[in-house]
Amino acid sequence: MASSKIISFALVASVLCLMSITSSGHELTHDFYSRSCPRVFEVVGSVVRSAVSREKRMGASLLRLHFHDCFVNGCDGSVLLDDTPSFTGEKTAGPNANSARGFNVIDAVKSKVEEACPGVVSCADVLAITALESVVALGGPAWRIKLGRRDSRTASLSAANSGVIPSPSSTLSNLINRFQAQGLSVKDLVALSGAHTIGQARCTTFRARVHNDSNIDTSFARSRQSNCPLPTGLGDNNLAPLDVKSPAYFDNSYFRNLINEKGLLRSDQQLHSGGATDFFVEQYSRNPERFHEDFAAAMIKMGDISPLTGRNGEIRKNCRVVNS
Repeated sequence: MASSKIISFALVASVLCLMSITSSGHELTHDFYSRSCPRVFEVVGSVVRSAVSREKRMGASLLRLHFHDCFVNGCDGSVLLDDTPSFTGEKTAGPNANSARGFNVIDAVKSKVEEACPGVVSCADVLAITALESVVALGGPAWRIKLGRRDSRTASLSAANSGVIPSPSSTLSNLINRFQAQGLSVKDLVALSGAHTIGQARCTTFRARVHNDSNIDTSFARSRQSNCPLPTGLGDNNLAPLDVKSPAYFDNSYFRNLINEKGLLRSDQQLHSGGATDFFVEQYSRNPERFHEDFAAAMIKMGDISPLTGRNGEIRKNCRVVNS
């Protein structure tokens, strides 16, 4: 009799454990929308390709939104929430204010996805798919994206301001520590930093480097100084390409730039400064295929950072506001 009770208790415990795993839904899957929204990639890709064709920089901006989302409390779409009278989101945080952009494109993507599959695809997954389609639209690699994230009902301005998103002036040790805190390796750090082969940066993020640093190509520094003069406040919003060679194409020239001391941001040049990341920078500068492979693998890992799944969170109807 006692044995029977023990077996019954063990069985109940096992069932409860399985129910817990199912409801929390820790696993994202490649085929999450295969039945509920089979055209999701087609729909998202169409909107993204149109946006990128109008403005190449937009591809980098959309990719960056996914990064900034995932590094603050996981890939949960929190970066998309607008402030309200009773709620402060992450858009005004230091790393995002006057910097994060592309929200209107996400709105357009979500609108089209809702037309095709109402109430099915989360904003967090929209960000992940949009990042993929942006990279592909600019000549970069594709990867087998995992889906099934749900949207947070909150955001954290304090977390976004806490330094979890490395600043453009980060040291190498800070970069490594910030990425390792997210479960990302030194190789992942360098591969993901290769996203700076596309996009542009504001003068405020590179003024100190081009005017003060010694580990910078002299002619490159002079060319950037002309568009980003001293003192602070003059030309703050002027833009410069992160990759001086091919800013609108996803290739490996970013790494060659670093070897030639033409990294625009201090945090970029830190990756080739005699430290643990030099090996990967030099490898990727010679081998674009390896860069693409490692970038794709790192994007998959980044997309796995603390997603809400199962019954956690919600599927927002509008990415800017929580459901009422």
